Amino acid sequence: MSYRKGSKVWVEEKGEGWLEAEVVDAKERAVVVLTSQRKKISVLPEKLLPRDTDEDLGGGHVDDMTKLTYLNEPGVLYNLKRRYALNEIYTYTGSILIAVNPFTRLPHLYNEYMMEQYKGVRLGDLSPHVFAVADASYRAMVNDSRSQSILVSGESGAGKTETTKLIMRYLTYVGGRAVLDDRSVEQQVLESNPLLEAFGNAKTIRNDNSSRFGKFVEIQFDKTGRISGAAIRTYLLERSRVVQINDPERNFHCFYQLCASGKDAELYKLGHASTFHYLNQSKTYELEGTNNEDEYWKTKRAMDIVGISRSDQDAIFRTLAAILHLGNIEFSPGKESDSSKIKDSTSNFHLQMTATLLMCDPDLLVSSLCSRSIHTNEGIIIKALDCAAAVANRDTLAKTVYARLFDWLVENINKSIGQDVDSKAQIGVLDIYGFESFKHNSFEQFCINFANEKLQQHFNEHVFKMEQEEYKSEKINWSYIEFIDNQDMLDLIEKKPIGIIALLDEACMFPKSTHVTFATKMFRNLSSHPRLEKTKFSETDFSISHYAGKVTYQTDSFLEKNRDYIVAEHCNLLSSSRCPLLSGLFTSLPEESVRSSYKFSSVASRFKQQLQALMETLSSTEPHYVRCVKPNSVNRPQLFENQSVLHQLRCGGVLEAVRISLAGYPTRRTYAEFVDRFGVLVPELMLGSYDERALTESVLEKMKLDNFQLGRTKVFLRAGQIAILDVRRAEVLDNAARRIQGRFRTFIARKEFVKTKEASISVQAYCRGCFARKMYKIMRETAAAIILQKHVRRLIVQRNYQEACSAALLIQSCIRGFIARRYFSTIREQKAALVIQSFWRKRKVAMLFQHYKRATIAIQCAWRQKLARKELRKLRMTANEAGALREAKNKLEKKLDDLTLRLTLERRIRAAGEETKLVEISKRDKIIETLSAECAAAKSSARSEHDKNLLLQRQLDDSLGEIAMLRSNKILKAEEEKQNSNLKNIVKSLSEKNSLLENELSTARKSSDDTMEKLKDVEGKCTHLQQNLVKLQEKLTNLENENHVLRNKAFNISPKTVSEVLPFYNPLKFSVFFRHTTILKFSASIGLPNSEQKHIFETPTPTKHLAPIPHSTGTRRQKLPVERHEGNHEILSRCIKENLGFKDGKPVAACIIYKCLLHWRAFESERTAIFDHVIEAINDVLKAKEADGRLPYWLSNTSALLCLLQKNLRSNGFFGTPSHRSNGSLGLGGRTGQVRNPACQLFSLSLVGRGDTLAQVDARYPAILFKQQLTACVEKIFGQLRDNLKKEISPLLSVCIQAPKSTRAQPGKASKSPGAGAQQPSNSHWDNIVNFLNLLMDTLRENYVPSFFIRKLITQLFSFINIQLFNSLLLRRECCTFSNGEYVKAGLSLLEKWITDVTEEFAGTSWHELNYIRQAVGFLVIHQKRKKTLEEISQDLCPSLSIRQIYRICSMYWDDKYNTQGISNEVVSAMREMVNKDTANLVSNSFLLDDDLSIPFSTEDLSMAIPATDYADVELPECLHLHPSVQFLLKVS
Repeated sequence: MSYRKGSKVWVEEKGEGWLEAEVVDAKERAVVVLTSQRKKISVLPEKLLPRDTDEDLGGGHVDDMTKLTYLNEPGVLYNLKRRYALNEIYTYTGSILIAVNPFTRLPHLYNEYMMEQYKGVRLGDLSPHVFAVADASYRAMVNDSRSQSILVSGESGAGKTETTKLIMRYLTYVGGRAVLDDRSVEQQVLESNPLLEAFGNAKTIRNDNSSRFGKFVEIQFDKTGRISGAAIRTYLLERSRVVQINDPERNFHCFYQLCASGKDAELYKLGHASTFHYLNQSKTYELEGTNNEDEYWKTKRAMDIVGISRSDQDAIFRTLAAILHLGNIEFSPGKESDSSKIKDSTSNFHLQMTATLLMCDPDLLVSSLCSRSIHTNEGIIIKALDCAAAVANRDTLAKTVYARLFDWLVENINKSIGQDVDSKAQIGVLDIYGFESFKHNSFEQFCINFANEKLQQHFNEHVFKMEQEEYKSEKINWSYIEFIDNQDMLDLIEKKPIGIIALLDEACMFPKSTHVTFATKMFRNLSSHPRLEKTKFSETDFSISHYAGKVTYQTDSFLEKNRDYIVAEHCNLLSSSRCPLLSGLFTSLPEESVRSSYKFSSVASRFKQQLQALMETLSSTEPHYVRCVKPNSVNRPQLFENQSVLHQLRCGGVLEAVRISLAGYPTRRTYAEFVDRFGVLVPELMLGSYDERALTESVLEKMKLDNFQLGRTKVFLRAGQIAILDVRRAEVLDNAARRIQGRFRTFIARKEFVKTKEASISVQAYCRGCFARKMYKIMRETAAAIILQKHVRRLIVQRNYQEACSAALLIQSCIRGFIARRYFSTIREQKAALVIQSFWRKRKVAMLFQHYKRATIAIQCAWRQKLARKELRKLRMTANEAGALREAKNKLEKKLDDLTLRLTLERRIRAAGEETKLVEISKRDKIIETLSAECAAAKSSARSEHDKNLLLQRQLDDSLGEIAMLRSNKILKAEEEKQNSNLKNIVKSLSEKNSLLENELSTARKSSDDTMEKLKDVEGKCTHLQQNLVKLQEKLTNLENENHVLRNKAFNISPKTVSEVLPFYNPLKFSVFFRHTTILKFSASIGLPNSEQKHIFETPTPTKHLAPIPHSTGTRRQKLPVERHEGNHEILSRCIKENLGFKDGKPVAACIIYKCLLHWRAFESERTAIFDHVIEAINDVLKAKEADGRLPYWLSNTSALLCLLQKNLRSNGFFGTPSHRSNGSLGLGGRTGQVRNPACQLFSLSLVGRGDTLAQVDARYPAILFKQQLTACVEKIFGQLRDNLKKEISPLLSVCIQAPKSTRAQPGKASKSPGAGAQQPSNSHWDNIVNFLNLLMDTLRENYVPSFFIRKLITQLFSFINIQLFNSLLLRRECCTFSNGEYVKAGLSLLEKWITDVTEEFAGTSWHELNYIRQAVGFLVIHQKRKKTLEEISQDLCPSLSIRQIYRICSMYWDDKYNTQGISNEVVSAMREMVNKDTANLVSNSFLLDDDLSIPFSTEDLSMAIPATDYADVELPECLHLHPSVQFLLKVS
């Protein structure tokens, strides 16, 4: 194609692959381009590829590379590079997912929330993700009842294994089942990964955890889509790695884990890995960031989960240890020629350890290593092996044992997981090695690349099939499009009888064949094949041109690695092992196999058969492809190597898919997109309404293009056609730009002329003004000089007068002050004399009064003494009556015994309480002493400050005296001028001293004031503590009163009753419980936190916890009142189950229940089951099917009942006696009056709850526990109602986040003014949300739910709306557009109007809960984003959003309305650096918001926010009038 100046192109470069460039000069045979590195290069036009001119719009990248304007190699490469720089590691190419390894943790992409987002979503609706591919395969399996397969490929280190884990994790998430036993299928499938990684993965040059085998996991599902079984197949384990590794690679992980296992390693006589030959061939023993010992225990745990027994685990690790010891066995030449023997004692030790661990005969082991037997007709011939053959024989044994052990592990895992034979639908996940091309390529690379050629053929067929399906769906002709495959490559490798594999097997059949004979025969038979080449510098190496490039293979070890000999001696040795696992791996050989010591088996042929079976499995399924890409070779994040990625794209078949697409119609656009881009070519047809398909056809006809076809919804263009259209579009836009520039230059020139003219007029006016101002200034200065002279003369005269006046006033004031002070001192002396006289007279009178008082008291005492003696004589006469006294004595002794027993109980109870009192009082006294000491210190400091002030005051008085004396000297010596001047100087210095002293005095006063303020603060604290102490004393007094009541109750119990109760009474437990209750009450009284109170209230109800005290048959205890009302459960059940409605906004059910409980005195009962019945009945109602519709009703009832309990119940301890129940007095032998007037009782019931002045009810433990249970019930109802609302509004929100097509910006019809108003939302989506909110408000108001609950509910609902909209915005790129921002902003304005309408009483802070989505949408709809700095965005536009969230929006934003550019690259780079720095420090670097599931209120909030309910006027419903248990309510009414 032809290029013009200014065209954007791609130019090929060796180091970077491709570079961005712009054409600066176009010649006939060469084009001069300016690269992005500012270099000019002259290249041929054929070597350039076109680049999209509008690629900077829409973020510069697309999530599906079929949307690229130019689908070519550099376009694919740079699209991946730009997305990788934004941490967008997933990209689609049609239905193929490309995953770039980020080399860093991105947990926010793989949490459960993200899996829920992709669940059931069509592929392509959300951002590219591996979960989307997994979900697409699962949905296709469920909907079409056809098996699926997911093929994960890529080179070592690209992340295949991790991607496979994520796919399996998602499949177990959507298809998991309930665990039927200890280990579920999905758990075993996932846990099999670390086990297979330990035995099948190893470190290579490119990857620390490279899979050295292929794995196909087949997950089986039942008819309902639940996982019913699973199976794992493995392919081509790299057995040679067991015995041979290259530096810096490692052997399989399990060997290093076993060496680092501690005690287990000592048990098997294992040391460090460097002491074993099979491991020390490489100096790399540890992996960065991996602990071998921890990995060992993880492997053992995985064995437990998949069901491997402990004995089998021991056998497995014994076998691994035996392989390591086997590798350390060395050989030396024997006595006979071509024979060998064990080299030394060290080798002999390892031989013995190997035999011990394998549980076999050591001599038989030596014989199997150093010799081989040949069975002939004459007999058995034993042939000795030389040292080299013995070493090869040893390595063969090690490889065979490890390979069979690995196969046994896979088989055992499959048995443990269990396969569903009846399953008709499966999803297979293939994790297989990618295409490999190293400096040295051997037999393993040949087999791996052969497998990739097979998979690439399957991939090409799938891509071509997808192309055909799209052409068919669009109804265009595609029959002439050729399909290019790699069948010739496969024929070269596997075709018989002259394929490479067939020739290799033939060479392996002959013992004397070498790699030279194999290479010679291959070149002789296949030299004419175009894909096979012979290397120049080697006779045995050959090159094959694979689909991904040319690879050179070294045939040195082809024959050895292809031969899989079955050595009879090895089988006999291990089949005789005493270890059941080993003997089971090596069963006895058939007769024909025993005749030859070595039986040949081809590894390549067996692998070919496995591969053929795999391809048949894949052909029977619908495939899905994931191509993993390794961005760099150093495993560092944010580093993208173009050449490496290009090579992987070729190896992964992505560019092959592009090539297939280019063979047909690579450019395909919807008619709307085509018209939007190329409508400028036919502006005359763009006016008014038009048909997009017809307009597209008109554009193509006008441009005279032939290679296109029009489908149903898209136009299809052949390669190169879009470039012609772009060239013509660029010409049209250039012409339009020139015309606009001409008009603009004319406007600028005229504007400059007008500005120059106006400037000249302004200069002239300014000059004239300057001249006039100069003349005015001269005149003004002359007038000012005259005024200035006048004022100077006046000031001189005035100053002289003031000096004379001030001197006279000074003299007069000094004389008057001297006279006044002398008069004041005289008066003060007289007053002091009068005070002394008055005190002396007062003292004399007081002494006389005291003398008279003592005399009077003495007389009174003498008289009383006389009367007392008379009374004593009378008492002594009465005491002589002995008979009456004896009877009284006997009665008193009996009472004394009873009192002694009762006092013993009372003392124990009181001792526990007094100990607690003393401890708390001592603590409080210490606090008061500390504060008193601080107060005393503050007072002493204040006194010292006051003394200093007095001292300064005295100094000031002395200085004033000196000033007075000096002034008097000045008056006496006025005629002496010299002395007068000296006195003035002295006065001046003294005045300075005086000012200094005054400053010091003011400073001292300030410090004194500060000290006084501190002292006042200390006194205030002291007063507060004293008040607390007074409250504490009051509480202690209350406790003493309760103890007094208890003592009186103890006195009233008869001795017989005491003797009955004592056997069931434990004084220690009772004292501990009473002490605990006292501590609770005390901590509550002073406001200390009570950590144990919650524990007490969470215990079971007393009816289920306390055991009843048995009664004797002779006495019958009085039952509690509530126990006589067990039949009242029915009325409570009816109140709860039936909807009794509301009266004057008060819930009838709650009021009736409270009245009944209050009348039955349930709150005062120490043991009752009625509260349990109420809670269970409410829970039963909430569990019913129609419970969701009654949640508002029960939220109103339970909250009202809870508020009644909080406001009308008082907790006075569990064992106190309520004061209003005792009507009589208590004495030693008296009884308590229990008589109550029924009329008074009903009257008091009707008045309870009418105000705070009425007496509250004392609650016992069951009532307090009931209140706690009711609180939990309120929280449960609120949470259930909130969760139901979230479920109902979620579908509405999912359709509101994205504007419908009818409301998006129409192509070619966008508003010409960037400041045009935002569009109004479409008909029903946002209106449905508003209607939903209105219906919710109506329902809540109908059920009289308190405004407090409505406010909390609406606030949390709007918080959920904010989270859902914001998260959806960050997950879907099509939502981060300008027109969609306008749509969502208009919808938010409807929500704002709704919040305003319902007022703040019900909405609360709901509008502030939408901060995240408001700021995000506001950012989407602002203009000139490129001019915004990072500070303006993060502080002004989006202050609530984190840098990670802003960066996510910026990376996904594109302007679909005005095609303007987004945020500048500098700001995006700065944000990317900040995000990368914070990634390492954050626990979770998720940019999504989490939903708040907490309860947004506490019990204290309810009591403060909800007003008291006056339940007295709530009447009993008519449906309950006939019930006998509530007749008292009718009497009250």
